Parts: sequence; structure tokens; C-alpha cells
Amino acid sequence: MLRARVHLTVVASAKSMNSNRFSYFLRVRYGECDAQKVVFNSRYGEYVDLAAAEFLRVLGFEHEIQTAELDYQVVQQTTQWRAPARFDQVLEISVSTQHLGTTSFTLVTEFRIAGDEALIATTESVYVHVDTRTLKKAPIPARLREALERGAAGEKVDHAAYLSG
Repeated sequence: MLRARVHLTVVASAKSMNSNRFSYFLRVRYGECDAQKVVFNSRYGEYVDLAAAEFLRVLGFEHEIQTAELDYQVVQQTTQWRAPARFDQVLEISVSTQHLGTTSFTLVTEFRIAGDEALIATTESVYVHVDTRTLKKAPIPARLREALERGAAGEKVDHAAYLSG
């Protein structure tokens, strides 16, 4: 069976406000909103998960993610909301490494309405790298540590077709 996968990555565009950060573009779907067409608070955790996966994919860990050779677990996640996101808006979700420990790493995720620099939410997520067989914490592999230190500044993943329109 053939499987098609759409993965549009754009490295530069006039629509992108800041080219010095990794950005994942996502359009808010109707089912992710309440009756006032505002994104449910719980959806932000899902958005963080999607953006973190795309961040790691851009860092060169696509194979490890697909095969579960890289495994990590969220041990703490804190979100601060400043303004709502609404149905059909495109979110620019930026991810960067804030801290690296021996077995844990912290990613900061910033949410903006695409085209606007104002933050609408910020999430800090602490992850623990775990052994894929035992699920016990394990030291961060050197390759992952180097990639997280390097980051993905300027890389864009656009699942909303925002940059192409």
C-alpha cells in the first residue's frame, strides 16, 4: 500500500514575521473550539505536542520518532494564556530549547496568531528522556543534546498553507 505524506516546509517568506525562530503553522479547526469559537484550553497541550514533534523532525529525528527509537515523556507542563485563539485562525507556534539536564530537557512553546508578533500563550514543557524498553529515565543521547542546543532557528513547517498563500 502506498502512503502519501504532505509535509510542506518553507524556509523564507514575507509573511513570516521573525525568521530567527523555528515555527510551526497550524490552522485552528472547528472541533477544537467551544461554542464561542475560542480554542479549548486543553487543545494547547495537543498543539505543543504537534509542534515539538515537528521541531524534533526538523532537527533530524524523523526516523527515530517514526520507529519509537527516541522516547521521552512529559513530566511537567505549564501554560500561560494572554489572549484567545479562534476558529480558522492560523497559529504560528514557535519551539526552542530552554534547558538541558542530564536526563531532562525543557522546551518553550510560544503561540502567536500568524502575522502578529504578540504572544497569545506560552507553554513550558519539561520532558524526561526514557529508555524505550524499560521506560526508565536515561541520559539524553549526545546527538539529541547537540541538536537541542543547536535548535532550528529559521526553519518553518507549514501545515496551514499560510506561507504559500
